[in-house]
Amino acid sequence: MQTDFHYYATYCAAFLAGYSHEDSLTICYSAQFVDWCSRTYLSRLKAPLSAATTQLQLELMDAGTDPVGLQDITRIWASFHFLPRDLYAPKEKCSKRYRNKFRMICGPNSDLAARTVELAKGKSLQAAGVAMHVIADTWAHQYFAGTPSLVINNTNQHFYEILPEGDRKIQFRHSASLPDDLEKSIYTCSLFQSSENSIMNLGHGRAGHLPDYSFIRYRYLPAWGDYEEIVKDNPKEYYNAFCQLIYAMQYLRGERPAFETGQYAWETAAPHEAKIRNILETRQLDSCADWAAFAKSLSGQDVPDFDQNQYAQEYIQADKAAKDDTFLGKFILAALAQKSMVTNQIFRSGSLLAGFSVDFAEKGFKGIRDFQRLVKQAERGQDHGEI
Repeated sequence: MQTDFHYYATYCAAFLAGYSHEDSLTICYSAQFVDWCSRTYLSRLKAPLSAATTQLQLELMDAGTDPVGLQDITRIWASFHFLPRDLYAPKEKCSKRYRNKFRMICGPNSDLAARTVELAKGKSLQAAGVAMHVIADTWAHQYFAGTPSLVINNTNQHFYEILPEGDRKIQFRHSASLPDDLEKSIYTCSLFQSSENSIMNLGHGRAGHLPDYSFIRYRYLPAWGDYEEIVKDNPKEYYNAFCQLIYAMQYLRGERPAFETGQYAWETAAPHEAKIRNILETRQLDSCADWAAFAKSLSGQDVPDFDQNQYAQEYIQADKAAKDDTFLGKFILAALAQKSMVTNQIFRSGSLLAGFSVDFAEKGFKGIRDFQRLVKQAERGQDHGEI
């Protein structure tokens, strides 16, 4: 997903869930900031690098593809953008190595999705925003995995856009400087690399930005799918995602007793369904303006443009003891907790794709120094996390 959904649509979902204008801004800013919080950015703030929630292209180009480097990539992308659907999914007649990667395939309504939302319960608004980014991406990024893998994430030339007038074969190119051409169904994707662990085979790179466009419907053959065709209906699934965000945030606000997978706030969105679906269906590369207008129609307030540096100075200028109480400090705590939880669950499933993990709530602190912040957070009366 892009800024249009992670920022503006998330604001709308938060407001419909009952949050105030100001709180909705905090949530949607945090949701969008997940796509900006790189190690390069954190180093400028002298903030914990372990809190990175994304990697810049230049960072990925320099990333190692040895086991340690791959584990680092997986911790970031599986935790925040490609949450695994089923870490115990059965897969017969294959190696354990392949099975572990197959189990990393992203999808909605998983046990990890429930854990993600529950982890944010009783925490900061920033934690709610992080969780909403993760949940939204489970819909957009399903069928791809947040670990480099040719045998999982690759696609072939069988790729068709489903249009009212009939299916049109999608043409892929590798020029990142050119915008996608909607009129001719020409889209940019990552360059084919035969190496299993090439970063070109991370996530949905081989399918370009198609999973991130709300308007598109397409069919294709995933590398992992035994030559069975997958049909992706983004307008339908993005609407599901929107209604699930409302449902999740109603739970976080205490209006629902539990977060259950497969449940949606249909009734809350119903008065606005036609308008929402119209935004999702409109063929355009960027729907920020449409979502911003809808947001103003809900709250009567303007949603300012996203500024990744809006809270940087507050964090930089804060005393060391007060940094965790700043806007970005709360975001960092939420990011560390989410990454810790997902990494721990991957490790418990018997896979080392995200590295070793220790549940410090049970065994005490062992591991990366930055995660001591989670221990301190727990000592202040909040829930324990995992690393």
